[in-house]
Amino acid sequence: MARDHKPFRRARMIGAAAAVLALGGTALAEIPASAATKPKGHDVSSHQRNVDWRKAKSKGAKFVYVKATESHSYRNPYYNQQYKGSRNAGIIRGAYHFAVPDKSSGKTQASHFVRNGGHWRADGRTLPPAVDLEHNPYGRNKCYGLSRSKMVSWIRSFSNEVKRRTGRRPVIYTTTLWWNECTGKSRAFGSNHALWLARYNASPGPLPAGWSYWTMWQFDNGSGSLPGDQNLFNGSMAQLKRFAGG
Repeated sequence: MARDHKPFRRARMIGAAAAVLALGGTALAEIPASAATKPKGHDVSSHQRNVDWRKAKSKGAKFVYVKATESHSYRNPYYNQQYKGSRNAGIIRGAYHFAVPDKSSGKTQASHFVRNGGHWRADGRTLPPAVDLEHNPYGRNKCYGLSRSKMVSWIRSFSNEVKRRTGRRPVIYTTTLWWNECTGKSRAFGSNHALWLARYNASPGPLPAGWSYWTMWQFDNGSGSLPGDQNLFNGSMAQLKRFAGG
């Protein structure tokens, strides 16, 4: 996922080489041949600053996720330019939240997210809110010191609050390794949460427990033609619009 340098004054959470190793694959310069016909998209954060959205669209961007918030206080200072600018360029866009589960409750972080950009409306141009769940960038404990049952409870609390405030369940961004280890292979979310899978390889590979298919696949960590990380939607353009419309 595209990283910010803030709120804790860090460098990119995972460098290109480290990200490849962490996600168990090889960074790709191009879309995997087996998925070349699927709608292409990307995700951005303050690391990309002001994005040239018309150029992104000309390079094939059909959708984008923009980082809105992290934990319970951080807000992306470039959010308005990125979120509104992508829509104005005709790109379907949505907002995501980077979860830091050891800092505050799922409900608290969901509230902060929705208040600061994580909203949704059934206009066919707004993707459902998304939550980024992955290795802890601020310490050695990749699961943020939470037990598996507490992590599942945190995710459920976040999801319930997003659903209450927006009418949509959040898309879950994660890796198979993190999910299976930190939630204990929980199957509690696969039936009603779209999966945004991160794996930098020529194929999506094994999915996290509970899901039988991916909705979006982040297949490259930033070496592609679009700013930020490279993604695919698992369907047609018409299906992408229906997914956005709810």
